[in-house]
Amino acid sequence: MTTFDQIASAGQVKDTIAALKANGIGAELVPAGPDASRRALEIIPAGAEIMTMTSVTLGTLGLAKELNESGKYDSVRAKLAVLDRDTQKMEQKRLGSAPAWTIGSVHAVTADGEVLIASNTGSQLPAYAYGAGNILWIVGAQKLVPALAEGLERVRSYVLPLEAERARKAYGVSGSNISKLLIISREVEPGRIKMIIVGEPLGF
Repeated sequence: MTTFDQIASAGQVKDTIAALKANGIGAELVPAGPDASRRALEIIPAGAEIMTMTSVTLGTLGLAKELNESGKYDSVRAKLAVLDRDTQKMEQKRLGSAPAWTIGSVHAVTADGEVLIASNTGSQLPAYAYGAGNILWIVGAQKLVPALAEGLERVRSYVLPLEAERARKAYGVSGSNISKLLIISREVEPGRIKMIIVGEPLGF
């Protein structure tokens, strides 16, 4: 059985980066988490409007806190926090769906340069698929897989149980679901999507 927490080989990372670039997705490798944090803050302009997607990776790196609480960026999360979920739900959806910048992670990246993102609510998917002006993904190298079939298996058999446990602890719910699944095979807008691959396990 495939081990989905195993770091990809140097050759696999190199080939995946080449495939991503061929598919219109900028990609680069950094050695470790702190390097990814530094690189992300180099890429995102100071003062930029940014939506931080819910992500174990961002939490581990401390990037969500920096981007939302430092005062150096125009945080969409801060705007959402003051809106009423019952009476201003559509405004919340609009803000989260089309920010100037969004940052998060993904659940699998294939050797052909396809990217898989699973979601229960689907809240992050509109921005990733179309709405966000710029997207930055930070991805642990254990998320690289040979092909789409392994990517789907990774999402279903490995990511979902871990996310269900996280959701139970974080929200007091019974678990989670793969309610919606986005597969990005190619980006047609040059420079819109960038990926930082980290040469160590990060997130799940």
